[in-house]
Amino acid sequence: MDLLNTLVDKGLRRELPTREEALAVLATSDDELLDVVAAAGKVRRKWFGRRVKLNYLVNLKSGLCPEDCSYCSQRLGSKAGILKYTWLKPDEASKAAAAGVAGGAKRVCLVASGRGPTDRDVDRVSKTIEAIKEENADVEVCACLGLLSDGQAERLRAAGADAYNHNLNTSEATYAGITTTHTYADRVQTVQQAQAAGMSACSGLIAGMGESDADLVDVVFSLRALDPDSVPVNFLIPFEGTPLAKEWNLTPQRALRILAMVRFVCPDVEVRLAGGREVHLRSMQPLALHLANSIFLGDYLTSEGQEGKADLAMIADAGFEVEGAGTTTLPEHRADALAGAGCGSRGASGCGSHDAGDSTGGGCGSHGAGGCGPCGDGGAAREPVAAAAPDGAGEARTDLVAVRRRGAGTDLPPNA
Repeated sequence: MDLLNTLVDKGLRRELPTREEALAVLATSDDELLDVVAAAGKVRRKWFGRRVKLNYLVNLKSGLCPEDCSYCSQRLGSKAGILKYTWLKPDEASKAAAAGVAGGAKRVCLVASGRGPTDRDVDRVSKTIEAIKEENADVEVCACLGLLSDGQAERLRAAGADAYNHNLNTSEATYAGITTTHTYADRVQTVQQAQAAGMSACSGLIAGMGESDADLVDVVFSLRALDPDSVPVNFLIPFEGTPLAKEWNLTPQRALRILAMVRFVCPDVEVRLAGGREVHLRSMQPLALHLANSIFLGDYLTSEGQEGKADLAMIADAGFEVEGAGTTTLPEHRADALAGAGCGSRGASGCGSHDAGDSTGGGCGSHGAGGCGPCGDGGAAREPVAAAAPDGAGEARTDLVAVRRRGAGTDLPPNA
């Protein structure tokens, strides 16, 4: 296909595709799917080889969020039967993180439900970061605490946070239909605050909320312009008891096309296969490793994931290898840009993956409220976007949605 050859060439040069080309990837047929995966896989291997980075989520505070994000099981008014608990103590969080590191995780993502942290919360998380780093000095720590106030990003960075996650989730045009208690602009500002403080920015999207192809392309182009270093791609987990419980809009084939589109638009960014992969990709998860170079190990914030040992077996069986602690994840040009002067406001200067002339770009980003996984930030009940459902979509696989009952906040060992 001429389209795929063009996209591979652009990806190898870190050149932004056109919107029409990105839309065309989503419009390819199932007969063309393996060709799409193979093409995007060439771009993935150029920048990341066959390495897979493992990340591990620790839910520091679960449920009871005042925000109304429609997709979130921790939202205001959620009737989902999830675990609810207040802040873990630093030693409890460190113990949970250690389980993930022992399983091979290179990054630990500390997530807390809520609109954003108080200064006292920042102190609490800072102590948790210090406790984790005392036990595992080389582990990367990413914080996901919601919207940041002035000075909080700098305090987290000083405490040892390597990254901050806050997802854009969906297009700016449809954002108000998902959440009413904060704005799309609030999210963009928080990512920029993290970047200005010298943290690596992590920001992504949630697919499967009823959005159109144009919405998906819009949010990914916006992400490229924002220029985060990692882009989690989440697939909606339709929890019973949330406004989007009936939104079963994805097939494994569509999920793969979405991942391929993200890879073409954000070629040298850490694309993370995040929440909902087990629910929507199912037996086609190994194919997704040809597109994403990063996954979450084990469970998510409020739902259970594939067994950690099954994740490791899947990676090995698919011919990939777990990225070691001594390996730099990002390509050299991105790693150097991040190391130099904290990289400030990346999107304006193009100091990350994109040339300064890439003015059309956007950056790239777990299932949730700006967290490294399905986090609990706002979203209001809404009518689904009027988009044609993919062939075969809509079949509710509620048997694949299991509420997390182990790990952080429980007396049971974690899945790592």
